[in-house]
Amino acid sequence: MYRIEEPRLGGLRIREWRRRVHLAVGLLILVLLGSTLGIGLLDHSDAPLSTKMFTAFWDAVNLVTTLGDFSDFNPDQKIFMLVAILATVVVAGYALRQLTGMLSGDDVMVFWENRAMEHKLETLSNHVTVCPFGSVGQLVAARLREAGATVLVLETDVKRAEKASGLGYMVILGDQNSFDDVLERARLDTASALFVTGTDPNSNLEITLVAHTLNSGLQIVVSGDNDLRRMLLQRAGASTVIDQNDIVAHAMVGQINERRAQRT
Repeated sequence: MYRIEEPRLGGLRIREWRRRVHLAVGLLILVLLGSTLGIGLLDHSDAPLSTKMFTAFWDAVNLVTTLGDFSDFNPDQKIFMLVAILATVVVAGYALRQLTGMLSGDDVMVFWENRAMEHKLETLSNHVTVCPFGSVGQLVAARLREAGATVLVLETDVKRAEKASGLGYMVILGDQNSFDDVLERARLDTASALFVTGTDPNSNLEITLVAHTLNSGLQIVVSGDNDLRRMLLQRAGASTVIDQNDIVAHAMVGQINERRAQRT
């Protein structure tokens, strides 16, 4: 599911996580360098300076990585190591506390989900868009999928969007204020058809108008409940305007006529 309003939050979280990683790594490097310098300066042996510093660096790496394969320490180095171990524990604890949970937050999960959906939307073509995923939209989407069509659902309701996503549909979620962005993200320029299945006539008209503006050749199927509304929808770019009440009436009368025919 692609969420229009959420990517910014996930992006900010990722940048904050990277900043904390850099800080944690920087602190560990400081501990490593400080430990190397301290152990090396406290080495009172007659070994060359290069050997002392290499041995000190080896011990510092073992300290930071907790491997524990240390060389023999003199009393001064042992005292220094107590301080270095304490510093390493403090820095490591701080780093873990800063990083824990940063990549498991909901907004970060949304960020990665959006990234995956972006790649799918970039290559999406000849698909059928259903908007919204209400009772009629669910039936339309199911029958389109049974016919082998690639279905993309557009929604403003979180629960319906999650339901559509749970059923395996690709979903773009936005709100009423950002629905123009939802339609733009839906790749209507490469879509084969748009089914507008909402119950709000004004919203249906607006969606039809914007969709036709984005792709004048798009087949748009929408419901209209009166002659004026049907005329407005057709002028807005609808290819087919369906009167749901008329369809229901025909179905009801058809049932009666069928039973009468069976009796005779």
